[in-house]
Amino acid sequence: MLDDNITTSKEIHRQTGKTFYYATRLLPERIRKPTYVLYGFFRIADEVVDQADGLPPEAQYERLESFRAKALGEEPADDDVLSAFQSLHERTSIRDADVNTFIDAMEQDIERDRYETYEDLEAYMRGSAVAVGNMMLDVMDPEQKETARPHAASLAEAFQLSNFLRDVGEDISEYGRIYLPLETLEQFGASEEDIVQRRATESLKAAMRAEMARTERLYRDGVAGIRYLPDDCQFAVLLAAVLYADHHRKIRQVDFDTIGRDANLSRARKLYLIAKTWWHWRKHRDPETTFYAVSAIPEDASMRGPHPESVAENVMPATHD
Repeated sequence: MLDDNITTSKEIHRQTGKTFYYATRLLPERIRKPTYVLYGFFRIADEVVDQADGLPPEAQYERLESFRAKALGEEPADDDVLSAFQSLHERTSIRDADVNTFIDAMEQDIERDRYETYEDLEAYMRGSAVAVGNMMLDVMDPEQKETARPHAASLAEAFQLSNFLRDVGEDISEYGRIYLPLETLEQFGASEEDIVQRRATESLKAAMRAEMARTERLYRDGVAGIRYLPDDCQFAVLLAAVLYADHHRKIRQVDFDTIGRDANLSRARKLYLIAKTWWHWRKHRDPETTFYAVSAIPEDASMRGPHPESVAENVMPATHD
């Protein structure tokens, strides 16, 4: 990969992936540069379906299919980002299936903006999150890769679900999308109309709590697999988990109203978490111990949130506020 090509991807990462960028900078160079390339590719594909000027669906499909062909080396790449990804794909064990699954998920975003069940959302995340985690894992190439893979999938899903919980207002106002499963909203007496009308009802907040509990279980499973990664990659991945999970603290701080209130982390907060995580990492040298010492997610099973189904039995929101 040429440095100029990597520089373009790095700049995309720096400008648009601010939470993950902090962690990426702490990866060893052999992994850091490929990570910039991966992120650049993911981002330009995502922008096809998220861009404000709104290409017609036919043009979006055509562009994504072109990205697919170039990423897989079936057509010559015609820009820095695709050229760098094509080169990375050729010299690593990144699987064609993961590239295809990722592009399929981006195409799904063109016309689908609601998910009836969590299983529906999970199927989407197999492309938009898990395929991404798989490609990162293939770049790191740990000795126990297949042991690490299901944990990497859990962590990738957790990151994306945290983003969904943080961005409920942004997703509906800018893209017309709702990623909270409609069945979870219904369990608590909420509806998609609450989100469309930007009503942060108590029913909606209860649904948010339930989905956050589900997400935190995924973090626990994901963090348990960091020990299978190369030693010099573990801290960066751990830090990414701490930073993404800290959105949960912020979401609680705004009382689960991410329709009308900002749940992003400040730069000062990120720097504080980097320093605190590093201190505990130096002390423990264990990903799980460090994560639970620093993160917004508790380890104690008695403190873990129940499944949405069991929460629904104890919450009786009667009306939309």
